[in-house]
Amino acid sequence: MKATLGTQLRHLIELLDGAVGAAYEEAGLHYRPRYTPVMRALIGGEPATVGGIAETAGITQPAATQTVALMIKDGLVAVEPSPHDARQKLIRLTQQGRELVPALQTCWRATALAAESLDADLPFPLGEVLADAIDALRAKSFGERIREARTHLQTGSAISPPGTEAV
Repeated sequence: MKATLGTQLRHLIELLDGAVGAAYEEAGLHYRPRYTPVMRALIGGEPATVGGIAETAGITQPAATQTVALMIKDGLVAVEPSPHDARQKLIRLTQQGRELVPALQTCWRATALAAESLDADLPFPLGEVLADAIDALRAKSFGERIREARTHLQTGSAISPPGTEAV
């Protein structure tokens, strides 16, 4: 039986995240791969809101919120009220988080080289394929595609190949 798209994507993430997580452990770092988008968003030194982190990192706000909560527990980030609006909370790296940055940057460079090695073994660079998929889903969500497919199944009509839709 052929694996479905969702199963393949989950397995790919397990393979990639597992190896990256192991690399952090091998480097002696107590750090999770999911922290990286937040760390990269905060490395400049300026505190940011969770929404700002999510936008900069290209992740959802709930994902940013969950990750920040874990990073607070691990002592990598702290929350402080905004000096301009006390209702708004700003996230900043702690001293522990700042001290981790040089070792993380070394790990990130190694990971980038490993990604280049993987790309060399593939017919198309994985990052480009993923970027193209994200762009296509921004143009037409997967939910919309599922609804369209369901309609076609119910009516017995064929789904038009991309670029052949009636105008």
